[in-house]
Amino acid sequence: MKKVLVTGGAGFIGSNFIQYIIENETDVFVINLDSLTYAGNLENLKSVSNNNRYKFIEGDIRDKNIVNQVFSEHEIDIVVHFAAESHVDRSIKDPSIFVETNVVGTLNLLEAARTTWMGNYSEKIFHHISTDEVYGMLTESDPAFTEETPYNPSSPYSASKASSDHLVRAYYHTFGLPVKITNCSNNYGPFQYPEKLIPVIIFNCIEGKQIPVYGDGKQIRDWLYVSDHCEAIWKIINVGKIGETYNIGGGNQNTNIEIVKIICNLLDVRLPNSPYVPHEQLISYVKDRQGHDRRYAMNIEKIMSETGWEPSQDIDSGLAKTVDWYLNNKEWIEGIKNKGDIDKWIESNYSKRG
Repeated sequence: MKKVLVTGGAGFIGSNFIQYIIENETDVFVINLDSLTYAGNLENLKSVSNNNRYKFIEGDIRDKNIVNQVFSEHEIDIVVHFAAESHVDRSIKDPSIFVETNVVGTLNLLEAARTTWMGNYSEKIFHHISTDEVYGMLTESDPAFTEETPYNPSSPYSASKASSDHLVRAYYHTFGLPVKITNCSNNYGPFQYPEKLIPVIIFNCIEGKQIPVYGDGKQIRDWLYVSDHCEAIWKIINVGKIGETYNIGGGNQNTNIEIVKIICNLLDVRLPNSPYVPHEQLISYVKDRQGHDRRYAMNIEKIMSETGWEPSQDIDSGLAKTVDWYLNNKEWIEGIKNKGDIDKWIESNYSKRG
């Protein structure tokens, strides 16, 4: 039975990935290492918490001793490294924690893998999860990002992820560590912490609060449904080439304001008796983010041709599934709200545009 170490497995994408593996693979044991920061939530993993092929360890990848202990006590075959500080706005307010977690934490994992595996790399894989934001911004006429697009990060967050990507590649070229890297686009779906755009829209519509939209709302992102992302990662782990990078996108390049309006319309239909119908009346344009990239788009020809993977959800089906999940999981929502700072964060982070 292969042992898979998932870092950040209590977070949004990590928890979806663990559920995907437990549900679809019978010969994999998952070890979840997570420090349970504000965005980590063990409620995301209730469905697998008692499974005999799952183990949770609370620990911080910034702590070298804990990382080394995990590797020494468990015969890790595959590392799937999600753990990261990931919110651009928070990186603008406090860049240091992003460097500590995303760069130093990644270094600790790489060193633990290198020293534990000791060159015996047969059937070992270090899979590093990264972001399309490392590539910077596309103009309206630029083609989509490819795996050969030069790095040009714009925010402290994307700069920290670019740094970690370079470290992973360096360990492949210098030490022969068997690495694979994926750069994904904007994920959405169940269990996403409501500081990101799509859950913020849903939460605020339900509660009749203003929906904050940066600038003119015409920033373009490539939207990837989280279960499609999980399937892509597992495909690459199994059939992708060692030392290679793969872009993962959903093929949905919508503007932020289009996303907002689709969700408002979905909620108008599902909550026809809400006093906030039509929900578009809640839209409030706010001051744009500092250094806000205008457009991202992903070329996913490489992963499709080499692995046979392709996204199953378009933006309409994916958003419908997402809205329905949040409406049907009010207990999870209440738990998130009771847990911490989300209301204060939203209120303090989005100032009205003058």
